[in-house]
Amino acid sequence: MTGTEIPFHGVRMRYDSAKSFDDVVAALLDDVGDKPVPIDDFAARFATWEAYEREVQSHVGSSGFMLFATLDHGAWIQKSGIERKLLRVVIGNPLIAITMLRHDVTAGLFAPVELLITDEQADRSSLTYVVPSSLMVVEENEPLRAAAVALDAKLAALAAKVTSA
Repeated sequence: MTGTEIPFHGVRMRYDSAKSFDDVVAALLDDVGDKPVPIDDFAARFATWEAYEREVQSHVGSSGFMLFATLDHGAWIQKSGIERKLLRVVIGNPLIAITMLRHDVTAGLFAPVELLITDEQADRSSLTYVVPSSLMVVEENEPLRAAAVALDAKLAALAAKVTSA
């Protein structure tokens, strides 16, 4: 058997900030929470979508996202001689994700979303991510596109908020 190749083009967004790395991380975690939410565990604990939805809602920040995981790339790249702070952050919300997955379950390859916060020169930082709709919508699917573009807007608003001085 052979696979089917479906090419697509991702769009990377970068928000430069006059804030320090630590301040951008703190602003992000202040919004999405600083403890990863065990969202998969909720699925087993709640029998109905409504109960699951209530539990999820109790964990989302003002942006509509919650923290799923962090990966401190800065800790291990130092071993190779790269002295940079670099944090990969996985955020999302199943209540947002379902608006896309109901139109194409393969959108789940890119939900939740990932951000990369990087220290830059002179106590500045940046936040980078790939625009979700550029990854999720690879074939004509207007309902999926509309839901993914709504996610794009929420993510852009969060990025602007946490990187603003």
